Amino acid sequence: MEKILIIDFGGQYNQLIARRVRECNVYCEVKPWTTPLAQLKAFDPIGIIFTGGPDSVYLDSSPTVDPEIFTWGVPILGVCYGCQLMAHLLGGQVVPAQDDSAREYGKTLTHYDAGCKLFQGLPQEGVSWMSHGDYMARVPDGFALTARSAACPNVAIADEARGFYGVQFHPEVSHTEHGVDMIRNFLRLACRASCGWTMGDYKNTAIARLRERIGGGNVLLALSGGVDSSVAAALLAEAVGPQLTCVFVDHGLMRLNEGDEVERAFAKWDLNFVRVDAETRFLLRLAGVDEPERKRKIIGGEFIRVFEEEAKKIGRVDFLAQGTIYPDVIESGAGEAAVIKSHHNVGGLPDYVDFKEIVEPLRMLFKDEVRQLGRELGLPEYLVSRQPFPGPGLAIRIIGDITKEKADMLRQADFIFREEMARAGEDKRLNQYFAVLTNTRSVGVMGDGRTYDYTLALRAVTTSDFMTADWARIPYELLDRVSGRIVNEVKGINRIVYDITSKPPATIEWE
Repeated sequence: MEKILIIDFGGQYNQLIARRVRECNVYCEVKPWTTPLAQLKAFDPIGIIFTGGPDSVYLDSSPTVDPEIFTWGVPILGVCYGCQLMAHLLGGQVVPAQDDSAREYGKTLTHYDAGCKLFQGLPQEGVSWMSHGDYMARVPDGFALTARSAACPNVAIADEARGFYGVQFHPEVSHTEHGVDMIRNFLRLACRASCGWTMGDYKNTAIARLRERIGGGNVLLALSGGVDSSVAAALLAEAVGPQLTCVFVDHGLMRLNEGDEVERAFAKWDLNFVRVDAETRFLLRLAGVDEPERKRKIIGGEFIRVFEEEAKKIGRVDFLAQGTIYPDVIESGAGEAAVIKSHHNVGGLPDYVDFKEIVEPLRMLFKDEVRQLGRELGLPEYLVSRQPFPGPGLAIRIIGDITKEKADMLRQADFIFREEMARAGEDKRLNQYFAVLTNTRSVGVMGDGRTYDYTLALRAVTTSDFMTADWARIPYELLDRVSGRIVNEVKGINRIVYDITSKPPATIEWE
């Protein structure tokens, strides 16, 4: 299989590079710069991409790579920090910008050399997204200057004889015009990739790998009912069938009718499906807890305890399976990266887990890829295309402490919101939408009486990868209809607000 190796130097857009490569139908994996060189070579890539990063290549403490990598005869594309690292290691000189004119941030008009493979067939002028405070004072021998801006004569460099390319901008972000085309040119023209990899290929490879790894072992799946864990369950069902036990924990924090829908989706597979009613248990553990990270840790720990108890009932269990996907891993922090939030299936595990090891078959997939895989596996569309739902459920959509009354209130309000969005056809346009029960109470008037009830927040976003998102422009008439129904049909809510914050600076979820 044709593979692209992406070496991660800690930049904020690194996961997008992987996403763009896969959009071009080439398989890739991201490896940290600390990965031993022998492991990188064993990956046997047809091309390598050095990512961006926040450091300066000339500092001794900065991430680097063994220069032997340049002797492999494999095309390499350096992006931002990766470009400067390539120049630094191959004999060029990278120095701090001496004045503001040499620094470039944001959208920058850039001129390209159409003779360079990266820019073949593209306009010779366009906007690129810059983010660098250092510059290349001298490029290595053998490299030509292939792009320039008003402030920088070496925006891009290339040694086409060896297949080495570097750009000081970020082609992976949507702000760079024709950025994906540049990445595709690198794959097709420099790496000679056929660009024929599909999710069907991934499915077959993943099933084979799971069978080899699990062997005759028994697997217990942490089935939350969301898309991720459901697709993981279907993939494992195809791989090991009756060796799989899916434990669906109804913790009392699911959406309306969700449990029945999930159970129905797995009726066709030969697996062990166990539905556990644990509402009282979870609510008691969460009583009085209002800090979001504590909620996640408690729910993650309690999930594992339930699984351990179920494992003892069914006998030997060798593997605990989880629906972890790539954005979970990125946002939970890796190495020295900042932790944005701890996902229950990444950062919330207790120290002791009574299983041989954990298997995460979707760990390298983005959300839209997970949905594609679900379709390949034959999961029903109502499950594959359903709104993303966090493992901790409504617990992190209830701000403050959690009670059954609040959970029921939010469940009804969220159902009304989703029902009206579907009726209006907005469910096909938007990527995620849900309701949040805030901890704010305010005065209202209903009938002739005064109320002092909760404020409900509505949230809807559009996104391609769930790493960034824009708030959705929902018609006022639809918002009015939703608001009217909720305050009239759901007791305890007297005020509706709409969240108009994008990601960043906010996250998609509130907690």
